Amino acid sequence: MDTHRTFGEVVIWEDGRLRHVGRVDMTRTALEGFGKTLLADDEVVIEATGNCMAVSRVLSPFVKRVVIANPLQVKAIAHAHVKTDKIDAGTLASLYAAGYLPEIWTPDAATERMRRLVARRYQVVRHRTRIKNEVHSILYAHLIPRCPHADLFGRLGRAWLTRQPVPDDERAAIQRHIRELDRLGDDLRVLDREIAESALDDAVIKRLLTITGVNLAVAGGLVAAVGDIGRFSSPQKLVSYFGLNPRVRQSGLGAAHHGRISKVGRSHARAMLVEAAWAAAETPGPLHAFFVSIRARRGHQVAAVAVARKLTVLVWHMLTKEADYLWARPSLVAHKMRSMELQAGKPQKKGNSRGPTYAYNVKELRNQEMRVAEQAQKGYEHFVEAWRPRLPKEKARGRLSPARLE
Repeated sequence: MDTHRTFGEVVIWEDGRLRHVGRVDMTRTALEGFGKTLLADDEVVIEATGNCMAVSRVLSPFVKRVVIANPLQVKAIAHAHVKTDKIDAGTLASLYAAGYLPEIWTPDAATERMRRLVARRYQVVRHRTRIKNEVHSILYAHLIPRCPHADLFGRLGRAWLTRQPVPDDERAAIQRHIRELDRLGDDLRVLDREIAESALDDAVIKRLLTITGVNLAVAGGLVAAVGDIGRFSSPQKLVSYFGLNPRVRQSGLGAAHHGRISKVGRSHARAMLVEAAWAAAETPGPLHAFFVSIRARRGHQVAAVAVARKLTVLVWHMLTKEADYLWARPSLVAHKMRSMELQAGKPQKKGNSRGPTYAYNVKELRNQEMRVAEQAQKGYEHFVEAWRPRLPKEKARGRLSPARLE
């Protein structure tokens, strides 16, 4: 079935022959009626589109299986100069019958809901950033100096903003942007609460929160993107899924050339990993030492992406082995857990008894944990200081340069 916004083109592959059925409206009633005409051992193939999950849920009770194909890989395999909906549907059927159809993983209901929540939060955050940039551009256009306060959109920053000499129409625009920011802030708090409520009983999210630099938004986004970690047989598979692996060009006897990262996969999860990498790079620990070593050779941007890749490998090992981060800071982890509970609407605990985040509020205890992290950082530096790039073996050098063997 080649699906569109309002209809789907249906072609049936049976006994080695393709038979055109016609169009089916993209409504629940029409799809249920079409599903009743199918057999219990039939298999339906559709492409990954915006409504593919809804189509899959409607047709699944009537057939043996609903397969969702990867559209990018399908186009790479079956590129045609003549392209119609009928031909596209026939291509899907033929590729699946031959066993060459690249499928995608279908998440369960809980993972799909978390994906929607994380995607909506990401959109709200991007909208807020765009509005803030518009306010900054207004100030820049009228030669207004930089705000002396840390947050232009905080209480002190807004008071400073009202005193700046800008035209009346620009002041009205700034006021509209401020009102829109406040509205988006309310929406963001609602989404954060829903994500926190879903994460309270999730052991995977709690395990990811033990990593320094990973907050609830990043942990929820990673869980939503990864789903079942068992579908990745190695950490390199997960790295490729996030598009953090380098592009490789190699042909014949020539050497392989590695370029920039592929950026193929879930861009939202990759962006959150890079964000977490920046936070982890600013905190003492092995990840900070790794960031510093890469930055000395390749620059800070490449180092941040390298730390994001390192975090991906770390996440795979933690989820596969069901182990927390070895160099976790207990008070910081407790602070993250308590913040997640408060975001979910849990009541505040008042009284004389010490809570789980007591150590985080005592400077001496925080400094003690930081010293442990610094020792781990020094241990990592000592561990890798003797590492040197290894040259290819003699057989490999001869294969790349046959003239050397003569």
